Amino acid sequence: MKSFDSRSQTKHVVKVSWADRWQVYQRLQELNIPSWCSGNQPLTVEITNTEAAIQLWSVTRQLNASRQDLICSLKECLNYRHGHR
Repeated sequence: MKSFDSRSQTKHVVKVSWADRWQVYQRLQELNIPSWCSGNQPLTVEITNTEAAIQLWSVTRQLNASRQDLICSLKECLNYRHGHR
């Protein structure tokens, strides 16, 4: 079994629609996650730790999930935070 090195840096090409890639890129920049997005090229993101991977997942999920799914997730988070399981 391979062990996971949390310090490893891996660049990933992220498959997002061409219309959404600039929005994803801008948000990743705000989160200080290294990413590159040039004309007619796919979005590339450098994942350096688990937190960056989760943030990337969250940013792309906001674009791909239905409004109802996002509402349900928010309600679950609020219930968990306030101890109402």
